[in-house]
Amino acid sequence: MNTKKLIKVFIDGYSLNKEPQGVTTYIKELYKEIAIQTSNIKFFIGCFEDDNIKKEFKDQKNISFIFYKHKSRVYRMLFEIPHCIRKEEFDFAHFQYVIPFKRSEKCKYITTIHDILFNEYPEYFSKMYRYKRNFLFYRSAKNTDFLLTVSNYSRESIKKKYQLKNKNVFITPNGINESYFKDYNKKKSKIIIKEKYGFDDYILYVSRIEPRKNQELLLKTYLETKIYKTSTHLVFIGKNSIKNIKLNKLVNCLSSNQKQKIHFFENVEQTHLIEFYKAAKMFIYPSKAEGFGIPPLEAGALKIPVLCSNVTAMESFIFFNPYFFNPNDEDGFKRKFQNFYTSYKSIDLNIIQDEIKTNYSWEKSAQLLTSIFNRNTSNFES
Repeated sequence: MNTKKLIKVFIDGYSLNKEPQGVTTYIKELYKEIAIQTSNIKFFIGCFEDDNIKKEFKDQKNISFIFYKHKSRVYRMLFEIPHCIRKEEFDFAHFQYVIPFKRSEKCKYITTIHDILFNEYPEYFSKMYRYKRNFLFYRSAKNTDFLLTVSNYSRESIKKKYQLKNKNVFITPNGINESYFKDYNKKKSKIIIKEKYGFDDYILYVSRIEPRKNQELLLKTYLETKIYKTSTHLVFIGKNSIKNIKLNKLVNCLSSNQKQKIHFFENVEQTHLIEFYKAAKMFIYPSKAEGFGIPPLEAGALKIPVLCSNVTAMESFIFFNPYFFNPNDEDGFKRKFQNFYTSYKSIDLNIIQDEIKTNYSWEKSAQLLTSIFNRNTSNFES
């Protein structure tokens, strides 16, 4: 007979209703894994009603939904969520970045601050953006019961900026879904991409379009090295989140022949996105600033050759060596690019896949969070 007390956990999942990004992946994958590991915990995700979100968690019987009524996030944090926590008597409440302004004494609060890149790279963010988030993040970091982040880089940045010498900051790294490690037929994937998009030989980039992601370096190098004159296309997949003036200027100057080889896709279904990864010749990620950096790991898990930036949180992806580069060194990147393009077939992709599978598992992060719910974090370093 199971005598364990049923634990009730509220998850603020408003980001699930937004465009796909690291935070949405974090919530979905982390709680699907935790739901598998636990039998004495009931999870309630707060979000706006959406059939796609329901389908995402349809196999997790211990996950339910609380659908928000108010569109204003300020109103939700001031009134709707605090009222819900008190009414339902939740034991824990997990938030991304910011906790509500009014706390319930009976509930323990968990906050994941994924990064504070706006402090380290202020040139990519407005002054008001930085001021607002520093105020909210600092308040949340100080007042939450359990503070989490996704990488050692982000932990050190958060502790230093918000002066958290005496506060534990636990790392719950992003993981890679098991589907990325399964064997597949590359020829079939190339046929799928060819039939739908008209090409099957390409360099792939996946992530949102914005200045800190540095897509213009990849495009500029692709043009300067004359790769566009070969059969290899260049594909960018990601929502245009923040206007990238340098990238737009390059795109506007493309010749008609160049435009035929360069493609931008904002909205690609998940099934087609995975096929894009599988069929790619190579994957290149030139970002200057990441709190984690999931896309190159997804490509590496699928045994696609990866040329990856080595700064911020990505500095820990040492298994991509020697195809690791400083995105601030354009000449160095150009040399790496040319060498990578001619030598990518010699890379031992099995070793890279094994490293990613060993080090980036949702299971480990789920175990840490489950230990918090069971009030036992003694086995985890902070």
